Amino acid sequence: MPGGKVHRLRLKVRGYHVDMYGHVNHARYLEFMEEARWSLVEQALDLQAFDAQGRGFVVVRIDISFRRPARVGDELEIRSWLGHIGGKSAVIRQDIHAGSQPDAPLVTSAEVTFVIIDKRSERAVALEGELRTLFEQYLPEG
Repeated sequence: MPGGKVHRLRLKVRGYHVDMYGHVNHARYLEFMEEARWSLVEQALDLQAFDAQGRGFVVVRIDISFRRPARVGDELEIRSWLGHIGGKSAVIRQDIHAGSQPDAPLVTSAEVTFVIIDKRSERAVALEGELRTLFEQYLPEG
């Protein structure tokens, strides 16, 4: 985990989050992580201006690992940070922990690759210039 800019979102596992085995269903973890990414993006960007420029975010790959189950009543913390910026894509790293303590057990981790698209052409745009500078400020320190 980086020492730099880490976005944190906490949530409590509710009854409707679990499956018949009593633990959070794998698809719900994706929803939890998406909620955290939206929260991060809302803090980082003026979404109305971004939309007015004809830009949008598109997830192109998710690599997720499940470590331990979460159950009803668990307090989870989703930690998100920018892991890498490439030429046309970038990666957000996300860890879900069972609690907010620094040593809280890891429940799930993921790497989410996304691109920024021109909404008219629906093609990825290069992450350069002002756009790259915008994202670079969210890379971890060191």
